[in-house]
Amino acid sequence: MMGQEILIDVERRRRWAVARKLSILSEVGVDGATVSDVARRHDLTRQHLYQWRNWLRQHSSVAARDVRFLPVECMDDRGAVAGPADVTRPGRVDIVLHNGRTIGVSGDPPDALLARIIRIAETA
Repeated sequence: MMGQEILIDVERRRRWAVARKLSILSEVGVDGATVSDVARRHDLTRQHLYQWRNWLRQHSSVAARDVRFLPVECMDDRGAVAGPADVTRPGRVDIVLHNGRTIGVSGDPPDALLARIIRIAETA
């Protein structure tokens, strides 16, 4: 006669705050960390992270709260602040995000476009 095994276990269901989800998602891509690496680090499945990403894309206003623009001073190679004539010349600005990714911006794009690019790069 074959014995049967009955497994009784408490279903493990965790609730994650939106801020915590964003924090975990922002780790993807930092120092080459993959979705699998981040999922393992937080004892999650890859599917969890993909679901969170999709939810974020659908509710982009949540991610938009954290996008803020700060004044920028142009500096030359020596670290000196450039004069007013240099500021008007369209140049390149590199924006380093929390997740370690860098966005290079040239010219003067509209704020809404730049905010959208930042949101996409942070949640991708």
